[in-house]
This record gives sequence, structure tokens and C-alpha cells, in this order.
Amino acid sequence: MSSPPPVSSAAPSAGAGLNLAQQEAVNYLHGPCLVLAGAGTGKTRVITHKIGRLIQSGLKPEQIAAITFTNKAAAEMRERAKSLIGKPARGVLICTFHALGVRMLRQDGAALGLKQQFSILDSDDVSSILKDAGGSTDAATVRQWQWAISRWKNMGLNAAQAGAQASGDEERLLARIMAHYEERLSAYQSVDFDDLIGLPLKLLQEHEAVRNKWQAALGHVLVDEYQDTNATQYEVLKLLVGPSGRFTAVGDDDQSIYGWRGATLDNLKKLPLDYPTLKVVKLEQNYRSTSAILRAANNVIGPNPKLFPKTLFSELGEGEPVRVVDCDSEEHEAERVVARIQSLRLGAELQAAGSQFKEWKDFCVLYRANHLAKPFEKAFRKAQIPYKVSGGQSFFDRAEIKDLCSWMVLLVNNDNNPAFIRSVKTPKRGIGHTTLGALSAFADTYKLSLFESLFSNSLGSVLPAKAVGSLQEFGRYLNDLEYRAKRCVGFEAARLFLTDWLKEIDYEKHLYDGEESEKVAAARWSNVMDFCDWVAQRCGGQITDAAGATVERESKTMLEMVQTIALLSTISEREGEQNVVTLSTLHAAKGLEWPHVVLAGVNEGLLPFKLEDDDGSNTENLAQRLQEERRLMYVGITRAQRTLAVNWLRKRKKGRDMIAGVPSRFIAEMALDQATVKEDPREKLKALRAEFAKKSAETLAAAAAAQGR
Repeated sequence: MSSPPPVSSAAPSAGAGLNLAQQEAVNYLHGPCLVLAGAGTGKTRVITHKIGRLIQSGLKPEQIAAITFTNKAAAEMRERAKSLIGKPARGVLICTFHALGVRMLRQDGAALGLKQQFSILDSDDVSSILKDAGGSTDAATVRQWQWAISRWKNMGLNAAQAGAQASGDEERLLARIMAHYEERLSAYQSVDFDDLIGLPLKLLQEHEAVRNKWQAALGHVLVDEYQDTNATQYEVLKLLVGPSGRFTAVGDDDQSIYGWRGATLDNLKKLPLDYPTLKVVKLEQNYRSTSAILRAANNVIGPNPKLFPKTLFSELGEGEPVRVVDCDSEEHEAERVVARIQSLRLGAELQAAGSQFKEWKDFCVLYRANHLAKPFEKAFRKAQIPYKVSGGQSFFDRAEIKDLCSWMVLLVNNDNNPAFIRSVKTPKRGIGHTTLGALSAFADTYKLSLFESLFSNSLGSVLPAKAVGSLQEFGRYLNDLEYRAKRCVGFEAARLFLTDWLKEIDYEKHLYDGEESEKVAAARWSNVMDFCDWVAQRCGGQITDAAGATVERESKTMLEMVQTIALLSTISEREGEQNVVTLSTLHAAKGLEWPHVVLAGVNEGLLPFKLEDDDGSNTENLAQRLQEERRLMYVGITRAQRTLAVNWLRKRKKGRDMIAGVPSRFIAEMALDQATVKEDPREKLKALRAEFAKKSAETLAAAAAAQGR
């Protein structure tokens, strides 16, 4: 087996400079610019260098905004900008679309009737409010309502507009539920995640002074992953940059895989129409993958219609051929993946005379849907291979963390009823469902929030004195906590504040009382401690990082830090990189890369997904679905740096039945030399083990002979 050339995981280092296309993108400052950045072509490098170029040209750092789609991408971009530009990078606004929306609404939301300390509801809060607004307790029904309302909001529609264009009784009913939902959000001084885009758009559209203020404040806006924007986000961008179009959009139409959540390629089509002077720059040199991998990727994406044609190329050499592996079943596939990983590690050991195995973190298995991970988990546990399932339960989805977050949200916005209900019941304080039901009815009658109702002179008319006393004691404690949080600045003060708070509410006892297993309770308490460290660090001041170095962060009060907490979907920033194999869906893997990748279950019905279920009446919709599935395959292929294996199943499970498996049409589209790329990893592993045993025996024999002499 020939050794592939070394592969860089990023664009060239700063010393190596930018290639010609990257330079062209970075140096174009005079108008709207679209950078078509193919997979692995160094788009983050282009964005950070362009930030530096804009500052060099005279823009102040605070006049530049770089918008990303995830907190992780924003954090990476901040680090890259800081290492390239230095101190001025601190002033650049680098954040997600949603974080920008929060900033706009905190500053100017009063024009829409929002208090500065409004709350941001998570999915569970939204579900709870919708159950109340629609009078249903069925989780599946409420989830369908959530998706439909979110889709309407992403199209820029409110309840009245949705009702006006409803196409049947079911949609008209849903529009009425949406109207009740909107009323409750307003009463609770709360917004959902879709509002963080929709309400800023409303601000910019309807309030000229606000629009002028933001256009004057932002000299240039850079948007990462532009192909993932929805219609509302595009309208926000247009109003932020004004008619002159001071923006750089960076994206790849071949990696648009989020159509199901509102992302639209129409935004790419509109750019040249809305901005006739648009400069288009293509980045086609890939710094991630070998030529064999890129050839398969280019072949797969070839049949899709092209907005802006491009072809990726690499100077990293041919590398290993892409392997196609046919498997008898899901379990057989998992065994073959285990064998492949073990043979690649053992092969490296044999080739490099005593060098270290390839690390576990070098390997990734990608699949179309979450349920396909189970056979791999079982096989990995049996083979004692460490792994993680990407997209598993978020740290912030754990019950103990949601408990603490609800308290913190309530400090910022006392009118948040869902946060109030969770906080007043956790830990228990003798306030039961009957008391809360009466309090809720009282609040509805007088158009008050639950917190406001606590101190009403009339509350005693509907609740006994003991219940009123318990509720008011809770209210007074919250007021005291808020007072202390406003004056708590920096890491040490925040850590003390959090420690005292947990002791005061006896939260550790609450966890141990609620769990039969002390081990589970201890693990949950450990999560709480991690969370407190994480929160305190974001209050700034001098902190010590994982490497033991002292880092200076901008100091914030606890209350300022807490205002951002509902936007955080992951705590991965604080976690070091784990040396484990990654199991991930294709959607969750976008933007990531690994030296060795396996694409699992590449069958018709899985990838592309269930096209046979389409009744054929809407051929345009079917064609669009197939194109997006092809883009998903392209994204999967381009995650691989050095080796790629593509698996398909001869038989696969469908419900409780086993059905004949058909290899995905995308395997044929890769146009590989099938005679040379099929393999059985188990046979290869058997041969490698035999070779390893032979070499070990030879080494032992030589050592014995030397000792005998």
C-alpha cells in the first residue's frame, strides 16, 4: 500500500501567503463581493485576511461584522482573526445571525414594544406555550405546529399574514394558534429563535432611524456559509448593508444541504440581480483532500445544475483510491468498519517501524440519519474502540443545566412565565400545582406575568396566606439575587456568587434526593460544577486556561453574561479535543474534516433518502430533493483528507422487515474503477495481523540469537 502525501488540514500558513484567487477576494473592497469557496479551499482564511485588509484600508474594527451560522464557527473565527490581526480583532463583531439579532433587539427593541431584558425561549419553552395556546397535550401534534410556525416565520409571515394565505381549514386553525402564541410571547416579554431574525427585519423595515443607525455603524459585513441563509436572513443583510452593498458573502452552492429548514439557493440567484456590480471570485484549490477523493466529489456533483460552475483541484497528490465496500447487513457493515479502522492503524505501525498508531480521532463514520449509529456503537463497544456520537444530547439539554438556566433567565426577565414555573418548582419549596394553577388564573385575569402577580394586593383573595407567603418569599429572594448579580463583576466574584446561590437553594441536596443512584446524582452535580466554571469564565477578568496560561477577558457582570445564555446551544468550547472515533450524521459533519472517513449505508432509500416515496405528481420538487441529496453526498466525500471508504448494504432494515439493498446511484456517479476499489477490510486486517505476527517473531528470534552470542 503506497503512502499518501502529507495533507494539510487548512489553507497555507501565514508565511506561505494566499493563492491568487484568495488574494483577489481579500483585496476587493469597492463593492459587493461573492466568494464561491469550494470545500477545503480556505474560506475562513479568506474571511480573516479580509477583516485585516478592511482595517488596513481605514475601517475601524467596530465597523466590521462577520456573521457565521454556529457559535463554534464564530469562536474559531475570533481565534483566527486574533492570531492574524492581533488586538484590533477584539473590536470586530464576530457572531451568529441570531446573536446579531439579540444585539439589535437589546439596543432598539423598544421600538417594537420589547423591554431590554426580554427572554429567549428554547424549544421546550415554545412547546409548552403552544400546548397552552392550542389546547393540546399531544407532543407530536405540537411539534408539527412548531415546525409549521417556524416555516412561516422564516418566510417573513406573521399570524395574520399566514391566515390570509391559508389553503385549508387545517392551516387556518394553525394560524389562529399562531396568533394566540404571539399574544403569549408578547405578554411574557419573550421571543423564540425565529424572532431573533424576524423582529430585527421588522425593525429595519419599519423604523428608518434604526435602519440608518445600523447602516452607519457597519462599514462592511461578511457572511460565512451564505448558501445556508433563508429568505428572512437575506432581507436583513440587504437592509444592514444598504444600497451600496458593503458586504462579502462567502459560500458554496454545492454545499447547500439545509433546504428542509428554510435555506434557499434563491439567495445566491438574487445577488447578481439585486447587485449588478457584484464581484464573483471562485476558490477552487482544495487544501484538504487528495486528488482521488476530489475526483469522486467532482463527478458526484457534476449532474446538478450549476449557478456558478467550478471544479475543485488539489496539489496533494493522487493518494489512496476511494474504496467501495459491499456489506451483507448493518451488523456486517459495522464489523467491516471496525476491521478497516484496525487495519489502517496496524498498517501504519508496520509501515513506520515502531511509530505510533494513527489516533482514534483521525477516524469518522458518517451516515444519513441518527438511528443508523446503533450498530456501530455496539461493534465499537465490543472491539473496545472509544467513540462519540456527534449531535448527541447537548450539555444545555441536561435537566440540571436547564434548571439553572431557567433561574438565570428569570433574573434577566422576571416576566418569563416558563422560566418562573421551572424555577419556583426546582428545588421544591412547598409550592404545588394547585397554587401555581390559581396564580396563573389570577395573572391571566389581570394581564400580569406570574412574577408581577406575586406582590399584588389582591392575590390573597384567591390563595391562602401560607401560599402567598411562600410565593412572596421566592419573589423577594429573586429580587435579592438580581441585585447581587448586577454588582458581581469578573471571574472570582461570579464563582463566589454561583457557589453561594447553589448553597442557598440547596441544589446539591435536591439532586441527590431525586436520584436513586448516588453515582448518577454525583455525575449531575459534576455537570453543575462544570457549568458554574464555564459561566464564571465568561464574566471575564484574569483566568487560567487549560494549558495553565493566564488569559485576560473583558469583565462582565453576572447579569450581562446571563443575558446571552439562551443563545448558547453547546458547551463544547470548554471541552478539550477527545481522542475518539466520531460517529456523525452527514448534516452535523458539514464544515468538519478527518484524515479517514467512512460513508455508511450509501443505499437507495437512505442516500438519496426515500425518493421512492414521492408520488411523482410534483416532478420539480422531486428534482430539487435529489439535487440536495446529491449535495449531501458531495459534502460527505469532501470531509475526507487521506482515505475514503463508501459502504452499501445488500440487505437493510426497513421497519421490522429486511429488504434487498440497492447501491446508491451516487456510487456509480463517482465513476470509480470498480475493479480496483472493492475490498474486504476483514481479509486485509487478517493479512496485516499475520504480517505483524511474523515481524514480531522475527524480532524475538533475532533478540534471542543476539543474547545467545
